[in-house]
Amino acid sequence: MSLSENLRLSRRGFVASASSLLVGSRLFGLGPLVDQTPRTAPELREELTQKELEWIQGSSMAKDLNNFFGKGLSCAESLFMVALRYMKKPEDMVWVASGFGGGMYHRNLCGFLTAGIMAIGVRTGMLDAPRKEAKEQGKEWVKSYWTWWVSQAPLHCSEIRREGTTSQTCRRLGQLAAVKAQELIVL
Repeated sequence: MSLSENLRLSRRGFVASASSLLVGSRLFGLGPLVDQTPRTAPELREELTQKELEWIQGSSMAKDLNNFFGKGLSCAESLFMVALRYMKKPEDMVWVASGFGGGMYHRNLCGFLTAGIMAIGVRTGMLDAPRKEAKEQGKEWVKSYWTWWVSQAPLHCSEIRREGTTSQTCRRLGQLAAVKAQELIVL
């Protein structure tokens, strides 16, 4: 009997096995399979602090963001557009970000978060390095961006822009995200 014949498992068998593994890990105190540590982000503000203002003054992407955010482009499209311009890539590539605004139009993951990661992907593809090394560099940039993001804001639009608030909080986060993305994708 070959190894592949030994490993055959019906869909029903797989689901039953996977379920048993998950339940068993909880019963025997192995804990959850993913980190479920609650994260608390700093209080969201509408206005930039003096330190944040100084930080964005050195970023062409943060300054350029105001030309797009709230002027026909979504949060994701705005950040991705300024990243494309910074990297001298065709601006019509902005369509890649069209489905990510407003938390993928479901108030889910923030468009500024997802667009920053898309920009890192474009920059990773520009590296003059073997694919494996480029992917490792991109992974490090994404981890850095993600870690920075969760120190600034919640992941989801529904937690960032609550009912009755203005888009000013989003604008602030967008400018900060543009600076951080530019720091990571520096040419």
